[in-house]
Amino acid sequence: MTHLTEFYIDGGWISSNSPRRHDVINPATEERAGTITLGSADDVDIAIAAARRAFTTYSQTTRDERLELLAAITAVYKNRIDEVANAICTEMGAPLAALARTRQAGALLGHLKVMRAILKDYPFFEDNQQTRIQREPIGVCGMITPWNWPIHQIGCKVVPALAAGCTMVLKPSEFAPLSAHVFADILHEASVPAGVFNLVNGDGPTVGAALAAHPDVDFVSFTGSTRAGVEVSRAAAPSVKKVALELGGKSANILLTDADFNAAVTDGVKAMFLNTGQSCNAPSRMLVPREHLAAVESLALATAQACVVGDPLDDSTTMGPLANKAQFERVQTLIQTGVDDGAKLVCGGLGKPDATRPGFFVKPTVFSDVTNGMTIAQEEIFGPVLCILPYDSEEQAVEMANDTPYGLSGYVSGKDPQRVRAVASRLRTGNVHINNATADLSASFGGYKTSGLGREWGRYGLEEYFEIKSVFGFHG
Repeated sequence: MTHLTEFYIDGGWISSNSPRRHDVINPATEERAGTITLGSADDVDIAIAAARRAFTTYSQTTRDERLELLAAITAVYKNRIDEVANAICTEMGAPLAALARTRQAGALLGHLKVMRAILKDYPFFEDNQQTRIQREPIGVCGMITPWNWPIHQIGCKVVPALAAGCTMVLKPSEFAPLSAHVFADILHEASVPAGVFNLVNGDGPTVGAALAAHPDVDFVSFTGSTRAGVEVSRAAAPSVKKVALELGGKSANILLTDADFNAAVTDGVKAMFLNTGQSCNAPSRMLVPREHLAAVESLALATAQACVVGDPLDDSTTMGPLANKAQFERVQTLIQTGVDDGAKLVCGGLGKPDATRPGFFVKPTVFSDVTNGMTIAQEEIFGPVLCILPYDSEEQAVEMANDTPYGLSGYVSGKDPQRVRAVASRLRTGNVHINNATADLSASFGGYKTSGLGREWGRYGLEEYFEIKSVFGFHG
């Protein structure tokens, strides 16, 4: 892959004066997959200046022009989706057939399709007697994206920004920058105007902080840990810019007494282990009626044992490695903490499934008899570690589900629609899945409490990229 040590700024690939280099490690082999340059504050200045110049003209483009641009991007992306999938597989270990090509790379196509449909009829203004209320592009956007769903999270931000008429500077994760470089090439091939999209590689404390603090950035959209989100907010505060944060989660999966336990447990465990557990909305706390605990443990064990952990390039693999060494070590530490705190280890545990092979592979792990006060029930582990918590009443289940600093997602399973909906309405989360329903890219995504601020996806994600202006006397 070319351009790895360069940045995409003002319509072309340019070199940086920064001497810092960072090796991108393939987590399945622990071998170097590429080397990027870690940018500096000066690189950020250059990229933002390009975005600011481009905003003058791009913000004035018509709805039809933006629709044509999104269509062009879609066409090029479809032709190069295998490149994107291969990059994701290499940079963060997602199984190519089971995940990288379909869910990971495919998600951006979903965002493009949804946004084109929304943009066709979106009401950019409304009239209120003599006043016109207009929605206008917010300006230059700083985007900071994570390594766990790399192209999906880029799509959550770049696609609505383009639809709204904004320009942008993207800092992808330094652990998973390969797919972002392919995407920059795709935008170039689709003839996105120079300066509208810019990419600067770097780490959070340098490039991320510079983006968040820069006075010429009007909006920062960040996805990552709650701790890092707090730092982004602090950096952005002096310039009084808008900030959107999509942060962590510790989502509860409530199985009501009338649930189809075979389906609910099987689907819940599979959802937890998807992407090797590296999803902020993973159903990591399974709350079950105490009288069904033994049966749930058996079903969870069988589902975990059916996971095929191995080479992401093997079509039979359903679970790849964790994305990097630091995450592997964190997950190992938290598994040990669960054991030390007295949780029942149903399966999995410390170490690799195969100690003889390289890679940051972990055992699919299930703990039971977990109490909500345990560390593993409160901290986001971000690995394939499921906690099963027994409850004695529906009221207690709801209280346990909400007893967390997070509020990103929730899950409720049961056969009585009214009962399930009533429980879902009591969860203090931005999203709820009923009977393991799949997510809807045309809906909203975001959290309550320390899970973040603002929303992504669909119309609600688009509206984050607007300022609202009232023009009094417009119809005088």
